[in-house]
Amino acid sequence: MTPVRSWSRRAALALCALAVTVCGLPAAAQTASAPVTVFAAASLKNAMDDVIKAFAAKTTLSAKASYGASSALARQIEQGAPADVYVSADPDWMDYLAKKTLIVAESRGNLLTNHLALIAPADSKVSLRIAKGMPLAAALGADRLAMAGPEVPAGKYGEAALTTLGVWPSVRDKLARAENVRGALAFVARGETPLGIVYDTDAKVEPKVRVVGLFPDASHPAILYPAALVAASKNPDGAAFLKFLKGPAAAAIFRSYGFKTLAGR
Repeated sequence: MTPVRSWSRRAALALCALAVTVCGLPAAAQTASAPVTVFAAASLKNAMDDVIKAFAAKTTLSAKASYGASSALARQIEQGAPADVYVSADPDWMDYLAKKTLIVAESRGNLLTNHLALIAPADSKVSLRIAKGMPLAAALGADRLAMAGPEVPAGKYGEAALTTLGVWPSVRDKLARAENVRGALAFVARGETPLGIVYDTDAKVEPKVRVVGLFPDASHPAILYPAALVAASKNPDGAAFLKFLKGPAAAAIFRSYGFKTLAGR
């Protein structure tokens, strides 16, 4: 046998062996699934990070999250951002996408609820009873109240609560507006403002703040977190993540962070 024929035979055998090896691999090993991209409200970050870890552990699939104000995330989806699942901190921004047929309507469902809290730095001595006519402006003095922006769910809930309690006119010109609820939390944690309005769950993950009091649920619209598949998504694993998000394992994680899961979860 000539050297050229010998080399050709060895090369052919090697290619056959490679083909057998590749064909023998499971489909998942040959082509890894793309991670599910989740656009989620900033207030969900700590809990959602743990939900994503649990999803990977239980399903061998993967997911990654992008956090921000529900309003900003909805507009990013509207502009074509590559999201597979959207979780909002209020129904309004989910409705916004639904009217533009940018979510899968039948996949939508409410996951959680939360409480609105007035917070102060952990070492603050301020004391206020959350009630009609409370002296919030006097407690602020020359300082400002940290709140998320007016388009952000936490900002809208906060303004509604202060309006119901009759104190909005006295503080609306004394606001430190943040990009999202975690930004408002950071203002207070850093001591840049003496008081702020965030969700109770935000305060629980930040040791540098304390809860002064909770706003009555009746003082603002119900805080709801709806979730849905994004209509433009091409990732088949998005449905699996949404199903996991609605299931008991995820519910247990959310409850551990102080969220209240809705009936049936």
